[in-house]
Amino acid sequence: MEEQELLDRLDFIEFRQRLLFENNSYARLLFDHEITREQSDRIYDLLDDFRNSIDNGEDVHHGSFEQRIYEIAPHTSGDYHFAESVAKINHERGSYEEVFEHLYGDAPKFQNYINNHNNN
Repeated sequence: MEEQELLDRLDFIEFRQRLLFENNSYARLLFDHEITREQSDRIYDLLDDFRNSIDNGEDVHHGSFEQRIYEIAPHTSGDYHFAESVAKINHERGSYEEVFEHLYGDAPKFQNYINNHNNN
């Protein structure tokens, strides 16, 4: 292995170790889907972008969110459940709530969750 490959591998292992120590639902999602530190940072940037677009009244949809997730983490391509989980788990944690609600709030499968969340 070349030096850069070794450094990338070490960073991946250290990031995964941090996720194990965090041991929360979002960390487990990232761990289970073998997301790298760089991909994690880019996912947060994406959530920020969507938050800003929503705040600016721009028309955004879950399909474009999912496509951008696949671009960040190509190995998740076609796994819309991963993209949904990124948004939902952050919502559960009180982060990027408007992103999940805007993208998935009308989806029938999330109606009970949204209603229960809004009633608490």
